Amino acid sequence: MAAFHVGAVAAIFFFTWKALFVAIFLWWVSGSLGIGMSYHRLLTHRGYKTPKWVEYFLTICATLALEGGPIFWVATHRIHHQYSDQDGDPHSPIDGKWWAHMGWILMGKSMHHDTTTLARYVPDLAKDKFHVWLTKYHYIPQIVVGVLLYAIGGLPWLLWGMFLRTVVGLHATWLVNSATHSWGTRRFATRDLSTNSWWVALLTFGEGWHNNHHAHPTAAQHGFTWYEVDMNWYGIWVLKTLGLAWDIRRVRLSEIKQGLVAAPNGSLISPPVAAEFWAAGD
Repeated sequence: MAAFHVGAVAAIFFFTWKALFVAIFLWWVSGSLGIGMSYHRLLTHRGYKTPKWVEYFLTICATLALEGGPIFWVATHRIHHQYSDQDGDPHSPIDGKWWAHMGWILMGKSMHHDTTTLARYVPDLAKDKFHVWLTKYHYIPQIVVGVLLYAIGGLPWLLWGMFLRTVVGLHATWLVNSATHSWGTRRFATRDLSTNSWWVALLTFGEGWHNNHHAHPTAAQHGFTWYEVDMNWYGIWVLKTLGLAWDIRRVRLSEIKQGLVAAPNGSLISPPVAAEFWAAGD
């Protein structure tokens, strides 16, 4: 982790426009196609279905974010939803914002669970040999991409396309754990501290509409209005248009307001309210 941050700082001194564009492209591949569309909305919450080859391709994209293999990531996130902002949540800001952001990665117990323990939370993935294999060897795609970057564009491409891009992606994802459980607006009165944050949504391709998500976790679309930009949803829509996604779960705000959609995780607040939460010691 430290080495990647050092490499990210070093990238500043090796800037080229091509390296920047490569980094932006791989940030989208790993963060949107990978983390948002695959690990989160497809594998964790099963918000839609795809052919297996599409699922596997998107999952490989997710490993490029350096956030662990599919079984680890999905199990950790399902645990988060089960115990959100309560005892047992692996990364809640009630334990401190630094803990929620990256302290849990450096010192948390969830990072040290073996595959057998995590498998209890992901029986669907534990039965899939590809996901089991990729969880064990999740670092291989990142190494392959790193070698290709260095071979094609030398040190600038490697530092920008691998080190800086990975660090930016990691902190963007961690902001969902810390910032969107601390500051923002709440459309739904969920039992946790989740909020909607437009700026986190921009950094994570739509994952910042977190209060919407906690209220309706299986919905494939997190932005519930036209102005809630949700790039991950647009990607799922493209897959649907191409015939590569189906059984897509959606929640429409108009139907919620009419009481046509069940809201077991939190009723609608009208109008949404601003929220700010602080833990002891913050």
